[in-house]
Amino acid sequence: MGIEHAKSESPIHWRYFLALEEDLRQLARYIEFAEDNFSTYSVELASLLLSAGSEIDVVAKQICKRIKRDSKANNIGHYANQIGAALPSVGKFKLSLPKYGLCLHPWKNWSSNPRKSPYWWKSYNNVKHQRHTHYKEANLKNVLNALGGLYVLVLYLYPELAEQGRLSPNPSLFRPEASFFNGISCLDTELLIKYELRS
Repeated sequence: MGIEHAKSESPIHWRYFLALEEDLRQLARYIEFAEDNFSTYSVELASLLLSAGSEIDVVAKQICKRIKRDSKANNIGHYANQIGAALPSVGKFKLSLPKYGLCLHPWKNWSSNPRKSPYWWKSYNNVKHQRHTHYKEANLKNVLNALGGLYVLVLYLYPELAEQGRLSPNPSLFRPEASFFNGISCLDTELLIKYELRS
């Protein structure tokens, strides 16, 4: 049986992001992704928020280790300072959900001085540690930003693949803003986004 390795690549954290994005896409059949529904909360949204936040923690640690081999970064404040300083475009990265006309800027607080945690990260921690009193924070607005934030960080975890247009497949919901889009690469029959990560 012959199996060949494809030219496009799909590393583990990219695949995990895409799996969470697919769960989010399925949820759109029941909750319209619109501002009127941003405060909608549910068990499914809580699950997505917790999964995205946990994966952000894993990915951010890896990025910090790439920036500084002996990095001891282990919380959002450390990630903000190390990643925000070394990769300032993370804080500027904007993305959209074109199908729903929504634009997100999940790491905006990493562009300010001093760098602060995003509001949705605080909600993630509240839901994680005190769900009994903060369950309403497991809402659509926080989940969209958390998944968008994960998307951005995974791109910076795999910068060469992202910039060369070799992360396969493309996300189904999220797209980079124009200044972070650098065209399309064609691999076999697949058109893949080439990202500009130094904007």
